[in-house]
Amino acid sequence: MLPVTHYLFLSFALFFIGLTGLLTRRNMIVKLFSLEIILNAASINFMAFARLYGDAAGQVFSMLVVVMLALELLVVLVIIAAVCSRWKCATPDDGKYLTSQLDY
Repeated sequence: MLPVTHYLFLSFALFFIGLTGLLTRRNMIVKLFSLEIILNAASINFMAFARLYGDAAGQVFSMLVVVMLALELLVVLVIIAAVCSRWKCATPDDGKYLTSQLDY
């Protein structure tokens, strides 16, 4: 069995990757996926501490996080469908319209 510190290091790495994506990207869909990575890191923390203390509350919170992530993915898919129906895009190359038009 792995000690809890391994799970915490994995969670920290995922949180840092998600935070970096959230702060550096301008595309809203990429920001939503970065937020999903951050919430997965929180879910790993819940599961690690639930295993450490033998409590089921962490597993319940982790399941709630999974449900929330599924709803977030649904929102992203609706956004993509709305953009594709507006600009009649049918190929993956037409997804370039989802990027920001601002040049910094």
